[in-house]
Amino acid sequence: MQVSAYLNYLALEKKYSPHTVLAYKNDLESFLAFIEEEFKCKEGDLVNYSMIRSWIVTLVEKKINNRSINRKIASLKSYFKFLLKTNQISENPLAKHKALKVAKTLQVPFSEKEITSVINNFSTHEDFESVRNKAIVELFYATGMRKSELIGLKVTDLDFQNKVVRILGKRNKERIVPLIHSTMNTLKSYLLKREEIENTQSENFLFLSKNGVKLNQTLAYRIINNYFSNISSKEKKSPHILRHSFATHLLNEGADLNSIKELLGHSSLASTQVYTNNSIAELKKVYAKTHPRNKD
Repeated sequence: MQVSAYLNYLALEKKYSPHTVLAYKNDLESFLAFIEEEFKCKEGDLVNYSMIRSWIVTLVEKKINNRSINRKIASLKSYFKFLLKTNQISENPLAKHKALKVAKTLQVPFSEKEITSVINNFSTHEDFESVRNKAIVELFYATGMRKSELIGLKVTDLDFQNKVVRILGKRNKERIVPLIHSTMNTLKSYLLKREEIENTQSENFLFLSKNGVKLNQTLAYRIINNYFSNISSKEKKSPHILRHSFATHLLNEGADLNSIKELLGHSSLASTQVYTNNSIAELKKVYAKTHPRNKD
């Protein structure tokens, strides 16, 4: 079984991001290490569903949640599809596998008041990190972009003249998203601070650490988590929740799903429809407060 060829296929043909390819690589290596230890099965040997089933049982015993297990199995299934496509196996051992049941969880977005409070708390701070962090919060909320998309932005992706930002999404799919006036002003202030620390290692990436190097995903998450922890009591406080808030608030204000789909960079409308759950919750509140028959 040629793992290296498969990973090259994901990176070069499928155009997956380095982060996604690494996740697939880790899942595959974990599985291959397991079957080598348990079944003396090495790369090139045929794998059957019984081996995979044993791995799943081991993951469950380790208290790994079903969602994570399903993701690992999805990595394996994709790998076997590649082997089938390249005539290295005659059948996919996961062809009839059914995903483990996962409880549906409703991700609660930040309220508009919470987001405004976080942004307003930046007003008196003018040091590099504060100005950068404000720009990050505003850009996440103004565009709904993913964490990986934000840290991959280059300075040249900003187009203040046309009031847009160019975003390189999953599978190198590019989209253009409008910028609001206040966010552009914040970004312009940040760019002035950025000039003070920019160096040869900056590589024209928009968001930098205080050392002048590209911002990493861990720091991007920590920035959002830290600022919103001071304001919100919600369980999850992450860049993804800001993305969720962006979509939910647009939907609540009357934006149609197709427009939100394009702004988020979703490949299908089904991915966008998850945000209707929160919109329906908001509609129920409005209904309860305003329907004449509900006032008795």
